[in-house]
Amino acid sequence: QVQLVESGGGLVQPGGSLRLSCVASGNIFSIISMGWYRQGPGTQRELVAVIGSDSSTNYADSVKGRFTISRDNAKNTVYLQMNSLKPEDTAVYSCNYHTRAAWGTYDYWGQGTQVTVSS
Repeated sequence: QVQLVESGGGLVQPGGSLRLSCVASGNIFSIISMGWYRQGPGTQRELVAVIGSDSSTNYADSVKGRFTISRDNAKNTVYLQMNSLKPEDTAVYSCNYHTRAAWGTYDYWGQGTQVTVSS
């Protein structure tokens, strides 16, 4: 059974940094991409950053230059380094593995980790 477990969230002051981690367990095949999404209070879930199987990356405009997504295949872990955090970055951050399945594609999700940016 596949599980994605996030960690690293918490309370941080504006301008601070956090590093989120997402560890995958179980057998995951044919990964197309790994990504981080977030959902703030009263907002829809949005893509924050994604890294493809070829290590290409893509970021939401709002986090470009501040956030960096990376992965360690040996540890089955994807990271999100968040610098220069702003109050508007406050959200629940969830990890996603987008995979290829026999019938199309399938998404795995973690349970989410809360990030709160406040003074």
